[in-house]
Amino acid sequence: MLPQVNGHRLGSDAQGEDPLPGDLQDFLGAESLLHQLDDLTQVNPVTLETVLRCLQARYTADTFYTNAGCTLVALNPFKPVPQLYSPELMREYHTVPQPQKLKPHVFTVGEQSYRNVKSLMEPVNQSIVVSGESGAGKTWTSRCLMKFYAVVASSPTSWESHRVAERIEQRILNSNPVMEAFGNACTLRNNNSSRFGKFIQLQLNRAHQMTGAAVQTYLLEKTRVACQAPRERNFHIFYQICKGASAQERLQWHLPEGAAFSWLPNPDRTLEEDCFEVTREAMLHLGIDTPTQSNIFKLLAGLLHLGNTQFANSEDEAQPCQLMEQAKGSVRTSALLLRLPEDTLLETLRIRTIQAGRQRQLFRKPCSRRECDTRRDCLAKLVYARLFDWLVAVINSSTCAAPDTWTTFIGLLDVYGFESFPDNSLEQLCINYANEKLQQHFVAHYLRAQQEEYAAEGLEWSFVNYQDNQSCLDLIEGSPISICSLLNEECRLNRPCSAAQLQTRIESALASQPCLGPNKLSREPSFIVVHYAGPVCYLTTGLVEKNKDPVPPELTTLLQQSQDPLLKELFPTNPNAESQEEPSGQNRMPMLTVVSKFKASLEQLLCVLHSTTPHYIRCIKPNSQARAQTFVRAEVLSQLEACGLVETVHISAAGFPIRVSHRNFVERYKLLRRLRPRTSSGPHRPCPAQGHSGERPTCQFSVEPGFPPPTSSSLKAPGRAGHSALPAGGEATGGE
Repeated sequence: MLPQVNGHRLGSDAQGEDPLPGDLQDFLGAESLLHQLDDLTQVNPVTLETVLRCLQARYTADTFYTNAGCTLVALNPFKPVPQLYSPELMREYHTVPQPQKLKPHVFTVGEQSYRNVKSLMEPVNQSIVVSGESGAGKTWTSRCLMKFYAVVASSPTSWESHRVAERIEQRILNSNPVMEAFGNACTLRNNNSSRFGKFIQLQLNRAHQMTGAAVQTYLLEKTRVACQAPRERNFHIFYQICKGASAQERLQWHLPEGAAFSWLPNPDRTLEEDCFEVTREAMLHLGIDTPTQSNIFKLLAGLLHLGNTQFANSEDEAQPCQLMEQAKGSVRTSALLLRLPEDTLLETLRIRTIQAGRQRQLFRKPCSRRECDTRRDCLAKLVYARLFDWLVAVINSSTCAAPDTWTTFIGLLDVYGFESFPDNSLEQLCINYANEKLQQHFVAHYLRAQQEEYAAEGLEWSFVNYQDNQSCLDLIEGSPISICSLLNEECRLNRPCSAAQLQTRIESALASQPCLGPNKLSREPSFIVVHYAGPVCYLTTGLVEKNKDPVPPELTTLLQQSQDPLLKELFPTNPNAESQEEPSGQNRMPMLTVVSKFKASLEQLLCVLHSTTPHYIRCIKPNSQARAQTFVRAEVLSQLEACGLVETVHISAAGFPIRVSHRNFVERYKLLRRLRPRTSSGPHRPCPAQGHSGERPTCQFSVEPGFPPPTSSSLKAPGRAGHSALPAGGEATGGE
């Protein structure tokens, strides 16, 4: 018997359906056909239990995609399934007259959004929001969509355009391994976790061919360079250079075999993402030549040696901290690789320059051991963040099309999933804040807007309750007082604030907020935020300092003295620039904090999403151990509850799935118009023969029985999602 993957039989001459394993047959009993339900709106009744059983049956049958009304549910198989993403299957979904009649697939969403662009129905620009927990498969899904568009949206009409299309396709696809190498890392929940968010804008010309792409990134977790949680790793690129460098390169970059680095935990663990040659080849395709690559990897090696620079406590506070004996070689090697004066590097790490008084006199104060470590970490984070931004700029310069060569775009949003670790800080707060905003976008666009529109048009409708996360957003970003505003205020006041004081202030100022709770079981100062995906405990230690993200001006000045050509480009000398970190007197400007910058970029992203036709893919993680053929019901159930999937299915099943404006409906189905002569007694009176009165017959549009009368806003057909009440051969449009 030929096997099936996602409902696609791996053979062209097979007939019928494959039976399920016996144990699943026994488990499901009378519901043995659940694995054949391609849309969760066909489940009856729609409950968490029935939806869960249907997804489990399909997952056991190697069927990983399921429709849920307007949303595609994608279960992570945790195993390679190459035949499920072959170019042949891409072309099948692209060429079929009605792709929604094929098995649910990520290609269905890709093709629907592409056809929406071609139909020029407002809004023409499309966006695909890929959401889910860390490890649910968001990055892989975005990668599959990019490959799909690279295949179907590159239809050249000449040999020259064919070469252009191939070059664009190659560069867009090669941006993936580079971004993942420098921006992804192994965490407790995912071996290839994106530690930054990205919005990829695929640019299409008037012929709907892909001419370029632009990448916008959000909140790189740069603290990972210098601090990794137990059993986690640093960014992939550090392991790639240590494992993949040639013998000659090891000499150049001072990376001997077996060298130990404090910022490189778990070096013996080998992952699929540790392929150095793939990253280097991709960088070449993006226009980063071999000498520049070597320069980049040399800087990264310099950061690893910088991490081995350890200080000892000074017996005399008036004297700088001394280097640990084993660290003397590390600081010398780091200075050599970064092309910095060794003495100046050491002095900058150990001595702080302070401006005081009206005369702004300079004082030099030796740093404590803790301050030395903080300045060392800050230097590494500053270099890595600038390098990452430079790579994004290079990718965009290589892939972005000229503004006059493209007219529409399809956006792919791949952001970090909801996170909850044993210790959560500002990074997790921002990540979960972004997930809250995206959940609100989904609720506002589909759940709330659809029900409100039914009520406004006077349609008979039984409202479905759904989880609204506005109260959680009020807690995080609300006005006048919220967690973000309190953190920013502490940064502006620039006063000593202990973790316990910050906890007390948050709990007292926001005591009336229903989504805030104290963590009575924690020994560390903390608070709990009840997110839509579950409660998360955030430690208050370090929140204010991380929000300030201070960069001592001496560090920037130090890096400007480097003789390395890339560091010179990353840190240009600008004598007119003034440091933001330590303003004084009347010239003090409002501090631009991490939270403020992230909130502004998030609002800009949501403005883009609101201006497009959105499509949703919900990635589900079947188990937290990343094991194939393992479906942990409790873990999947919590994800279904968090994302409100059952509510989505309820509204899709009970509502009006075909949503087309009256004007677009008339235009699309104008072949169904009928000639009806007008009568003298009514709107359809007989029309005089042409030539007798000079009047032409009037075309009247007749709506078939069963359709509600067209309204000023839209014309809808009732029925279960996926079952159109349009005439035979009609095509659902509008993206829902």
